[in-house]
Amino acid sequence: MTPLPPLAITMGEPAGIGGELSLKAWLARRHADRPFFVLDDAGRLASLARDLGLDVPVREISRPTETAQSFSTALPVLPIRLRAPATPGRPDPVNAPATLEAIERAASLALAGDIAGMVTNPIQKKTLQDAGFRHPGHTEFLAELASRATGRSVEVAMMLACPGLRVVPVTIHLGLAEAVRTLDTAGIVRVGRIAVSGLISLFGIARPRLVVAALNPHAGEQGTMGDEEQRAITPAIEALRRDGIDVRGPAPADTLFHEAARTTYDAALCMYHDQALIPIKSIDFSGGVNVTLGLPFVRTSPDHGTALDIAGTGRADPASLIAALAMADDMARRRQT
Repeated sequence: MTPLPPLAITMGEPAGIGGELSLKAWLARRHADRPFFVLDDAGRLASLARDLGLDVPVREISRPTETAQSFSTALPVLPIRLRAPATPGRPDPVNAPATLEAIERAASLALAGDIAGMVTNPIQKKTLQDAGFRHPGHTEFLAELASRATGRSVEVAMMLACPGLRVVPVTIHLGLAEAVRTLDTAGIVRVGRIAVSGLISLFGIARPRLVVAALNPHAGEQGTMGDEEQRAITPAIEALRRDGIDVRGPAPADTLFHEAARTTYDAALCMYHDQALIPIKSIDFSGGVNVTLGLPFVRTSPDHGTALDIAGTGRADPASLIAALAMADDMARRRQT
């Protein structure tokens, strides 16, 4: 039987917990899992495993097809060389090119069909930006890479998912004041359409139910607490309905995420970053997964940051990375059908 194409895990911030997570994810592997390899510095991972007392043999590979033969006995690593030794908890912009190279190579392999999908370890955005990186985060960078490779504009949206809840923020990496200023009908409609398409193609939901969160308390109280609902959100809902989408709202956000409410929709469209992330991190802080919708390949990520404060201590919890690997595997299987 032909081996399944592997998944690729990127390095992430080398001074953060990404390496530890990758090592622990391999230790938690099961025979039924799709194999994965890591785009990382093999020497760094081997040294980190020794320092943390993790019994993880590391084996360099030269191409993704070598993953399956190594995975049962060692963590396969497609090498990305660091420019300087990584010190846990102390990001160094000199290693930013290696972090970005891992992302770019994984995206290239995914676009070529050499891997089933990519799972990205967390990056330290400020460190990358200090080195000249001009994107707010993974989501926007991957959209540009995909657009460049395909020759067409690739529009993406960020989804956070855990068992029982999926949320999609309309505005992402913006300050709250700027997010409110930029919120408009066209943006809400665009993200709503991407969300519905992703729910169908990646989650196998034939007719997704979408709910749209209000921006203001009490959904604006007929305009007495803000007019964004009347001016931007309601017209967007009407446009989505004209597309044949099962959508309702604007729904007051303070009653949208309790257990009974979550059974009434497949995804919640949220107006800004924290409106989406606070409920999902409250419900499942360790197991949430970040998914980029709209890409021509599968990309997931742990729903947490680099955790510089505990890097190198052995305390990092791999649950979110393991969940991201499992979700990427599920999505890859659906895309093949």
